[in-house]
Amino acid sequence: MKIVTKNLLQPIFSLTFLVGLSALVSSCQPSQSKETTTAIKIDGSDTVYPITQEVSNDYNFQKNNGKSPSVKAIELNSSGTSSGFKKFCLGETDINNASRPIHTHEIKECNQNNVTFLELPIGFDAITMVVNAQNNWAQDITLAEIRKIWEPSAQGKITTWNQIRSTWPNKPLNLYGPDKDSGTFDYFTQIAVGQEGAIRKDYKADKNYKIIESKVSSDINALAVIPYAYYNSNKDTLKALSVNSGTGAVMPSRTSVKWGKYRPFSRPLFIYVSYKSLRQILESDW
Repeated sequence: MKIVTKNLLQPIFSLTFLVGLSALVSSCQPSQSKETTTAIKIDGSDTVYPITQEVSNDYNFQKNNGKSPSVKAIELNSSGTSSGFKKFCLGETDINNASRPIHTHEIKECNQNNVTFLELPIGFDAITMVVNAQNNWAQDITLAEIRKIWEPSAQGKITTWNQIRSTWPNKPLNLYGPDKDSGTFDYFTQIAVGQEGAIRKDYKADKNYKIIESKVSSDINALAVIPYAYYNSNKDTLKALSVNSGTGAVMPSRTSVKWGKYRPFSRPLFIYVSYKSLRQILESDW
């Protein structure tokens, strides 16, 4: 199967992921004599979505002999990591994309519903602080400044750029970021504020990063938190800020993530595969 990552971070794919997903899809396809097809259902992370989208589009295309798919072998959605795990642990989906590891309470929910799974790391991402490309004052940002912006106590108080750094202009600070169902939200709040889920409530939250990207592209006073892939494919309208964690400012990039320099906002990406679905490989008559 040809895997195209386009403008993604070029994650280092797990061979198990590629082989396993291909085998999983194949195993669930009926023989040509059957008239119906049971699609593989994938949900979860918006960050991982572009990766599995390329896999599923290519596979659906191949299964239809190079024509536009009449019957989809994979049904792919992106409701967010947390929402995806709710469906996965209820047995409603076969695979969950995740931009964070599964939580203990989610494991318990899966156990309660007899859903066992395989965790597959598939690559790394860089949570990226972006501003409008026309922003000519912000080039870098420190961890202390990030916390100052996003902690709950900043709500209604930190509202202009010069409140973050005195050399920045007295202009409105318009904040955008992921909603609470996002794995990026969970990871970012834990690292930036020190407590998962703790964040000011007066920012513009959205589950769709394309919408966030669009908002920032048209708002010179914007500051947003997004996965690297969504910045990397929009460099003409977005500008990434380098992050200074105490050892100098580092830009998010494939190289800085690979060598562990973009800290602490680089994070692993996963897919979780239901063993019940995987067992169909062994039970298949293919």
